[in-house]
Amino acid sequence: MDKLLLMLQLQNSLNDATNGENWTKGITKNGKIINWNRCIYMECAEMIDSFTWKHWKSINQEADWENLQIEVIDVWHFILSLSIENYSNNLKGQIEDLAIDISEFKKFSKIKEHNEIFGMQDDVIAKIEDIMLHVLAKDTLEVDKLIKDFFSLVLMSGLDLNSLYRLYVGKNILNQFRQDNGYKDGSYVKVWAGEEDNTVMKRVWEENGDIKPNILYKELTKIYLAVAKR
Repeated sequence: MDKLLLMLQLQNSLNDATNGENWTKGITKNGKIINWNRCIYMECAEMIDSFTWKHWKSINQEADWENLQIEVIDVWHFILSLSIENYSNNLKGQIEDLAIDISEFKKFSKIKEHNEIFGMQDDVIAKIEDIMLHVLAKDTLEVDKLIKDFFSLVLMSGLDLNSLYRLYVGKNILNQFRQDNGYKDGSYVKVWAGEEDNTVMKRVWEENGDIKPNILYKELTKIYLAVAKR
């Protein structure tokens, strides 16, 4: 449960820094409305583009599983945010209580087992669309069901709790780095010497197995200053 709790805490801190400490009320410090449901289904649409689903274009191209995993992490950011918001607004308890509740899901026990097996492309797309349909529904959102469906997607994407945690922490640090370097005002450069920052972050994270989050941030700063603004 420690990894789950840390991810929830990191997401809460990132949202506080990015959106202001009252973000759970559905509005940022700049007065922008927050719609986590929309964030989720838009990222899910990008996730589907990891596959060769178009019958009229690039039909022999391989699926981009690495990009799929990055998109899964992006969706996880928003599901964590939605879960914290829901828990707060319904006065269910603190983040620690939320972590305990999620850790008791049977699907959570499944992702704790080592996994590197990808699902069938059509099955993965169907699960992504299940998540999209769930957040697009006009009825009251069942957050618990959404999380359980997401954990199924985690397994189908060749991930488990350890890899989800590592990728999440890496992307969380990258998101903080983006915010600190002009993401909101549009001055941030997302492509670093021909590579997306997501790819650079993932490589640095994987090449340094024991790297700490604060050191990862420093490494990203060093690379960004050296290549991104050429």
